[in-house]
Amino acid sequence: MPSKPSPARKPEILVTGIAMGESPRWHEDRLWFSDWGAQEILAVDAKGEREVAVRVHFSLPFSIDWLPDGRLLIVSGREGRLLHRERDGSLVTHAELHDPGGMGWNEIVVDGRGNVYINGGSQIALLTPDGSVRQVAAEIAFPNGMAITPDNLTLIIAESYGKKLSAFDISRDGSLTKRRVWADLGDGVPDGICIDADGAVWYADVPNKRCVRVREGGEVLQTVTVDRGCFACMLGGVEKKTLFIIATEWRGMDKIGEVAQARTGQVLTFEAASPHVGWP
Repeated sequence: MPSKPSPARKPEILVTGIAMGESPRWHEDRLWFSDWGAQEILAVDAKGEREVAVRVHFSLPFSIDWLPDGRLLIVSGREGRLLHRERDGSLVTHAELHDPGGMGWNEIVVDGRGNVYINGGSQIALLTPDGSVRQVAAEIAFPNGMAITPDNLTLIIAESYGKKLSAFDISRDGSLTKRRVWADLGDGVPDGICIDADGAVWYADVPNKRCVRVREGGEVLQTVTVDRGCFACMLGGVEKKTLFIIATEWRGMDKIGEVAQARTGQVLTFEAASPHVGWP
């Protein structure tokens, strides 16, 4: 008989007062994420103490990650630029990105070889360590969260409008091939994602107000339900088994400014069964 999903447990509130949060990353013993509604990159420790690590002067710092040399990358979604932070704290253009169409550039993930994958519009672009940028996938149904397996061989992407997770093989030169459905999510609307050591994926779901753990093929292993939209999730903490959830009230695209001003965003924590692996 197929196994039943684990019963939901209640997550705990770690941080409140976030405008519009996205792109959580566990880095140097703290949770980093973009509060793009406030044009800030925040770092939060395990006790909930927060620091404004970076303030930006552009409108949509949607996503962050780190290069192998330790420099922080920030996506300037609307302006079509990828920036990095120098050691003196200044932000420098790292790469110019062509127009992806739609809402601009969104999520980034850096793999273990220094390749940077960026999605936006309906495509995925690749920035290689030599500085070249090229499109490596197209016709993605609203690309959102991305994660790469620890062997650097598979990229998984959330297709929000497609209600599925799709996977690609990663070639030696960083190209993406052999596109396939990794998990059909039924009514699930995936946003941010992360991978655990059992090979399962956690995905955040805004309209269904939940985070869900699924295995390849779509079997639901666990569901965490909250009282507001879940935009992203990341495993971290001392044992990398704490699921950090970025959750905010969602009132529709036309009310983003209103929600950001209301600062309904929270960081929630939930103890998961399996630790984080891969990238981010």
